[in-house]
Amino acid sequence: MTVLLALFSLNAFAYDVKIEGIYYNLNKTDKTASVTCYDYWSNSSAYEGDVTAPQEITYNEVTYSVTSIGDKAFHGCRGLTSVTIPNSVTSIGGSAFRDCSGLTSVTIPNSVTSIGGSAFRDCSGLTSVTIPNSVTSIGSWAFEGCSGLTSITIPNSVTSIGGSAFEGC
Repeated sequence: MTVLLALFSLNAFAYDVKIEGIYYNLNKTDKTASVTCYDYWSNSSAYEGDVTAPQEITYNEVTYSVTSIGDKAFHGCRGLTSVTIPNSVTSIGGSAFRDCSGLTSVTIPNSVTSIGGSAFRDCSGLTSVTIPNSVTSIGSWAFEGCSGLTSITIPNSVTSIGGSAFEGC
């Protein structure tokens, strides 16, 4: 039983494909892709510098629309400095950018409707964020610990902000 648990733990953060330096999980049923992490335990060097996710990817002659930044996708990538998210993305998952202390710039498109809990937690390098009119919910601790944050624009479309979303800013 211990061996089975160990094998399950190793695959818990597995990815389906890596294309042009970005890791994805693929949903073959609806032809969508989610940006994901390389490996939760050693993700710190998976993404560095400026990252631009595409609107779609092609794998094995099938085109997938990139619709989400998955849970913990960039978690702990301290060398990440900026991220451009495509207009096809509708959600930013929990802890997606958590502890990306080098992140200074993120472009959130008008297609995003939700920002998950702890999504940008401890991103101390972020100085300003503009949340688009499409966003309706911001999860708990979403920007907690963003000590460099001096400006944030929250539109009227946001109807739900989780507890401690801006604690320590």
